[in-house]
Amino acid sequence: MSTQTPQRPESTGLRMGRPFGIPVYVSPSWLIVAAFITYTFQPVVAQNLPDRDTVVTYLVAFVFAVFLYVSVLLHELAHCVVARRFGLPVRRITLYLLGGVSEIEKEPETPFREFLVAFAGPLASLGLAGIGYVAGGFVPEGTIPHVLILQLWVSNFIVGVFNLLPGLPLDGGRMLRAGVWKLTRDSGSGTLAAAWFGRVLAVLLVAVPIGLPLLSGQEPSWGQLLWSVLLASFIWMGATQSLRVARVRARMPQLQARTLARRAIPVTSEVPLAEAMRRAREAQAGAMVVVDHEGHPVAIVNEAAVAATPEHRRPWVTVGSLARTLEPSLVLPADLAGESLIDAMRGAPAGEYLLVERAGDVYGVLVTADVNRIFSGV
Repeated sequence: MSTQTPQRPESTGLRMGRPFGIPVYVSPSWLIVAAFITYTFQPVVAQNLPDRDTVVTYLVAFVFAVFLYVSVLLHELAHCVVARRFGLPVRRITLYLLGGVSEIEKEPETPFREFLVAFAGPLASLGLAGIGYVAGGFVPEGTIPHVLILQLWVSNFIVGVFNLLPGLPLDGGRMLRAGVWKLTRDSGSGTLAAAWFGRVLAVLLVAVPIGLPLLSGQEPSWGQLLWSVLLASFIWMGATQSLRVARVRARMPQLQARTLARRAIPVTSEVPLAEAMRRAREAQAGAMVVVDHEGHPVAIVNEAAVAATPEHRRPWVTVGSLARTLEPSLVLPADLAGESLIDAMRGAPAGEYLLVERAGDVYGVLVTADVNRIFSGV
């Protein structure tokens, strides 16, 4: 299972190296699937190597599990190398329970590049399958290398074909997204189409293993059904996340710092909170900026701290005690909008930001809660 994502979760797992300068991590969940593959593949090894004892067959099965994840790593590296060729930053690769994930931090700028980045992974897997198929003809049957090569080329073929299925978050879904994006000239439409295909695919992954045996009068294979449900859950969640991202992007045009800004009044730090709030009401302002005695802004009064202060204490609490010092990262240009504004806020999480004009004049205060309301319900 291969996916690409611009998200930035925290690193979990053991760091294995930096091929092509890309950090590679192995999640602890890999141990679970490695044990499962070893256990289920051992009978296949024993059947193909009848003259080997049980310990050897289990060892060969474990080696297959390791090589299979090396193949997954090569699949993910193919994505990342092409992405970096187009100047897209790659955070890391993580190998986990269901395969691998490449954390590519920016979307490709064109549908053609999107297609190439997505197709690189399945192409690598199918290429490994082809190499293994040819190499298998030069290795004697009934030997450990032949068993490993046979199973590896078949597995890579399955991985390559499965990832070409047209539904997000699979590679085929990103290729479908690129195609719809090209036709409609709208990346959002491509995401919506590919995400809904992903949901349909998730349903089919569960329905087919149940329906086909029942139609033929047989009982479904519960082991196969378990894996189908696991894969379907992954695909459904990935498709749902893609739909959520598409809705967020659709609201990006509404995200303009200048439009969302609150009018702010200047107050000195020793002013009682009750008096500052009275002045704000009279001026119909929604924020307060602490200034020094020369009128230069030095801090922003925190809205959450104001709300948490009981009314009977407000005449005795100064605004300076409820303000956050203005660090450079909390001062933003008033003309920021869209993803640029989100990136600036993500770089310095805070409740309020001071907005300034290009000449340095204070425009107002941007409150994070006002930005979040745009995306509420997404």
